Amino acid sequence: MTGFSRQLSRLVPARPAAFGADPAGARLRRIEQSPNYADGVFANPLGPPDRPTVRGLAKALPVQLRASALPGRKPVQPVPVYENTLAELAVPPDSGLRLTWMGHSTVLAEIDGRRVLFDPVWGARCSPFDFAGPRRLHPAPVALESLTGLDLVVISHDHYDHLDMPTIRALADRDVVFAVPLGVGAHLEHWGVAAQRLCELDWNESAQVAGLTLTAVPARHFCGRGPLGRRQTLWASWVVGGDEHRIYHSGDTGYFPGFRQIGERHGPFDATMIQVGAYSELWPANHMTPAEGIRAHADLSGGTPSGVMLPIHWGTFDLAPHPWAEPAEGTVAAARELAARIAVPRPGAPLEPATEQPEDWWWRAVAAAPEGGWPEHPGAVTGASTMRE
Repeated sequence: MTGFSRQLSRLVPARPAAFGADPAGARLRRIEQSPNYADGVFANPLGPPDRPTVRGLAKALPVQLRASALPGRKPVQPVPVYENTLAELAVPPDSGLRLTWMGHSTVLAEIDGRRVLFDPVWGARCSPFDFAGPRRLHPAPVALESLTGLDLVVISHDHYDHLDMPTIRALADRDVVFAVPLGVGAHLEHWGVAAQRLCELDWNESAQVAGLTLTAVPARHFCGRGPLGRRQTLWASWVVGGDEHRIYHSGDTGYFPGFRQIGERHGPFDATMIQVGAYSELWPANHMTPAEGIRAHADLSGGTPSGVMLPIHWGTFDLAPHPWAEPAEGTVAAARELAARIAVPRPGAPLEPATEQPEDWWWRAVAAAPEGGWPEHPGAVTGASTMRE
């Protein structure tokens, strides 16, 4: 056993830096005392983590490979990234609340005089390697260094398309607080973020940062960055409230009844940012379809939609076997059914939820049209076997 341990110790330095670090010491002891931690792992609201099994991944791989060759998986023309982002951000929002979707789950929220950056990913790939893994389908709308005046960076969980090591390292020296779910701070410290600038929360814990109240709330997902990860970091949705406004960011989550409870405890919300992409029948518990995303938005306001819903987690990376434009089409269709207010902006286009949102189906100009062409209005998506109601 001693010789085996020495072999393991030689392998530790070879672990890619992007894998991050496992929680240890006081951080690990705090994890072990969490009411959401049992039998060595964090548990979902509905039971054990819904982490894909080896058998499930083996089943998913051929489906992904076949689907990757189908038309529609990627845009056929360049994604129209908004060109006037920085000029608009230089002027404070009239209403006190403005959201700028930078792509995937990355959103800059300007709320009551503060700037909050959710799940910042500026890397070329969501992967531990710079030579493999899903590549960006459009450039970031603005250079990261041009986003000044940040007060808070919020991370939903430690998957590569939400926690990007190059981006965190680029932000590490800024005078900004990093809010993360319990355990995720180990990764950030490993990459150079000072421990005193970490705000690490368990579900239903709150903190005051820069005049804002932020609360980590439950989500239905899982964690992990390396093949041998011990599943000891938490995943979360986030509520951020200021003096006048309140917003919700879902991170990644499957649909579950807890959305209504979150709304009852922390709502109402002026805006929600909700995952609607990268779903599949092969992992139904981990990601929501557009219809489920709109349903979650309604649940957050007691069953009748209120505020504006911004669909996230789509358009930037090809992560699932559904057409690239399907999350946007499906969100518009589901929102019409429930009379929900939504905004589906081009990447980088700032929006104020208090104003009337334009109906701009911009994705149709760059996506492969479905057989028979686009319907007059987004509705049921032809051939969308991955959609669940």
